[in-house]
Amino acid sequence: MLDLMNIANEGWFSWILYLVFFMVFFLFYPRIMTSQIMWKIERSARMLESMSKESKKFILKELGGKPSASTREAVDRFFEFFLIEPISTDPYGIMKKIEHLVVEQRDRFRYFVRHNAPHMDAEKRASMEMGLAGGITVHMIAKIVRHYVELVRKTKSIQIAMILQMQLPLIESMAKAMYKGTRAMTRGHPIGDGIGSMIAADLMEKPREIADEIIISKRNISGRKVFIIKAKGPGGRLGRPGKAVDALVKKHKIVRIISVDAAAKLEGEKTGSIAEGVGVAMGGPGVERSYIENIAVKRNLPLDSIIVKMSQEQAIMPMRKDIKDAIPHAKESIKRSLARVRKGSSVIIVGVGNTSGIGNDPKAVHEAAAWVDKYDRVMRLKKKKKKDKHE
Repeated sequence: MLDLMNIANEGWFSWILYLVFFMVFFLFYPRIMTSQIMWKIERSARMLESMSKESKKFILKELGGKPSASTREAVDRFFEFFLIEPISTDPYGIMKKIEHLVVEQRDRFRYFVRHNAPHMDAEKRASMEMGLAGGITVHMIAKIVRHYVELVRKTKSIQIAMILQMQLPLIESMAKAMYKGTRAMTRGHPIGDGIGSMIAADLMEKPREIADEIIISKRNISGRKVFIIKAKGPGGRLGRPGKAVDALVKKHKIVRIISVDAAAKLEGEKTGSIAEGVGVAMGGPGVERSYIENIAVKRNLPLDSIIVKMSQEQAIMPMRKDIKDAIPHAKESIKRSLARVRKGSSVIIVGVGNTSGIGNDPKAVHEAAAWVDKYDRVMRLKKKKKKDKHE
């Protein structure tokens, strides 16, 4: 009987102890979990802020010489630059509003670089403009993450903390890619997004400038009259290809428009793989794309699109060898598209993308390709050394 009472007492004691532990766990676990998450997101926020500061330092260095206090202040101020999207409640005329703001933004970047680096040539200035855009993006990502970190600290909201923690791997990946892209564009090196321009340049013969930042080459390919257009390189530019296509279609009897650009791949798809479709392969705010779509609908012109697949991070990072190696495959796709047109007809090929590090003829493409191969070898060697170190 005594043994049964001892067992019962021990059972009650264990049950009470479990209940106390459960209540303490229930009360304090969210705080412990929040503290752990806060430590992780705070570390990420500091890393992103460090990348933002390094981007700023790099841009200041590339502006030339030892930057003065006024130049530092100007760069700090410009890193807070923003664009307010036009009101879209009344969608009529929205593209004209966006176009106006995009042109204004480009002019502000041009003025800033010209004012703070008057010694630079036109190509280097163009690259600096692209580098600035990348640096501002890194800075904005860091600011947004810091905002949510402070919001979690202020509200003690574990829900916000968990949402931010779940998104951080993607945010960090994009920020790191943009950081590398900022350095590449500022120095005038090719990035993944430039593959469309690279393919167009590889087809060009005796190119000439026909519009602001846009060059054209007219040649015969497989018995067809082909107008090849791209943004002017090797400085980092995007140009106004849509407007150039609109002008060409109005001037010549064009029967087909072919656009070539980089496009985001799905996870599991091979980097550098080619896909063919219809429509206008062109990203961005949509202004240039709308010019091509509007004139194509008006003239009933077929729109062929050829895309080179890559991840969003690869598009803004220094170009990978897998992407560069897609050039001959993309050219075969262009030939297939031209085969659907009668001989003697006129066709436009638009090479879309950032021209950072990409010139305007096959020779320049060869030089850019050599840089990509060299960069790829260096990255592979670093990766191998890092792997050997951890083994």
